[in-house]
Amino acid sequence: MSQLLRTKSIDSLVSDSEEEGKKLKRTLGPGSLICFGIGAVIGSGIFTLTGTAAAGQTLAVGNPLYAPVFDLLLHGGAVSTLGRPGAGPAITLSFILVAIACGFAALCYAEMASMIPISGSAYTYAYTTLGEIFAWIIGWDLILEYAVSNMSVAVGFSAYFNVMCDYLFGRHLPQWLSEPAIVDGKLTGSVFNLPALLVVMALSFILVRGVKESAGANNIMVSIKVIAVLVFVFGAAHAVQVKNLHPFMPNGFAGVMTGAAIVFFTYIGFDSVSTAAEETKNPQRDMPIGIIGTLIVSSLLYASTALVLTGIVNWKTLNNAAPVASALHAIGMDKLRFAVTVGALLGMLSSLLVYQYGQARIWFAMSRDRLLPALFSRIHPKFRTPHVSTWIAGLAVGIPAGVFDIATFADLANIGTLFAFVLVSIAVLTLRKSQPNRHRSFRVPFSPVTPLLSVACCALLMLSLPLLAWVCFVFWLVVGLVVYFLYSRKRSLLYEG
Repeated sequence: MSQLLRTKSIDSLVSDSEEEGKKLKRTLGPGSLICFGIGAVIGSGIFTLTGTAAAGQTLAVGNPLYAPVFDLLLHGGAVSTLGRPGAGPAITLSFILVAIACGFAALCYAEMASMIPISGSAYTYAYTTLGEIFAWIIGWDLILEYAVSNMSVAVGFSAYFNVMCDYLFGRHLPQWLSEPAIVDGKLTGSVFNLPALLVVMALSFILVRGVKESAGANNIMVSIKVIAVLVFVFGAAHAVQVKNLHPFMPNGFAGVMTGAAIVFFTYIGFDSVSTAAEETKNPQRDMPIGIIGTLIVSSLLYASTALVLTGIVNWKTLNNAAPVASALHAIGMDKLRFAVTVGALLGMLSSLLVYQYGQARIWFAMSRDRLLPALFSRIHPKFRTPHVSTWIAGLAVGIPAGVFDIATFADLANIGTLFAFVLVSIAVLTLRKSQPNRHRSFRVPFSPVTPLLSVACCALLMLSLPLLAWVCFVFWLVVGLVVYFLYSRKRSLLYEG
């Protein structure tokens, strides 16, 4: 038990990060961090999951695995719905509620990132506050979070790539080579979603070349993406019809909460910002700016896009992998559809880039602590990047993305992220007690109220996810604990055996 609850000192973590052969290159400033965050946040959800959250999902009649846990608790386990109710036009409210909930968590992340400028995000924060077993659990959880997040975005990229092929060449790629093989647990007739794999591997190559080069490419893609979002909002605003926005909450507050649980996945970009702490020039100042700036800009873009999207077509028609492009095509705005599709493709490229970056850094941090094999912390002699982690992460994402659909991945990413947010919020409270005099360049306002609100909001959103997501999440954690006790515990730097 002493090892399981033993923590690493912040000073030793900083010292370890400067060790020759394991030191990353510091090249990022606040502007690049905000672009990293926007690159992750805007793209994955605004162009893919907005439609699913608005229209809902009809997965299985009366199957409790697909019902939100909150509904099961209210109705004693009885299920009478067809899957999960959509938010309808009130998806705008879903985005606002999630932004508020994420705002509490973002403030907690900002304080921790400014204190502990080390790769690893919530994993590292848990290691310094709660103990090794909690660090392992959250690290194992983050591996799942980043992997399934990118799988979802890769599937969405493939769908929009097909839209682009249709616009330019008048035809899609063959279905057997460009669509998921399994959707809602059923075979589709497709063999493999090849574009989803190829785009992930191409971005892995860029990431291996260096973080500065990756950040430069990301900044360009983010700029074009934001322009595309604004073009859609202002270009399609005149086509909004009041009848499409009525009723505003067709499935009541339950639909709004279910929509919020689905689109929560889209806001986890500021978590990716925190993984870049070890490659930031002045992390004590720049990390809070990057995290909070990301959330503010992204929230404004999401809310305005959701309102226009549900105003130009009936919300029931939006349940597909490319809702923005399909909505514009439905109202005959194909020129605008082309511009938005270009922005969507670049947007999802930047999302994939940032998530792959974050995933490789989590593996790198856990390997440096000897909880994962040493090969994951190998640094490229020329580019100074964790190249082995990056390539393996690419394969771990690209292959499943070629088989499964968006909805399968999004819920797993959501529950993993929410769990991470809960632990980071608790870590803030723990460090305030254990190390009250440690310098904090950013402090969470109104503590302990703000961290406790973060925990409460995240718990409520977790209960809005389907039971299947909880079952898969618990299974993943059980597998992780088996790996820890059979392999990682005795290899840990804190092991005294």
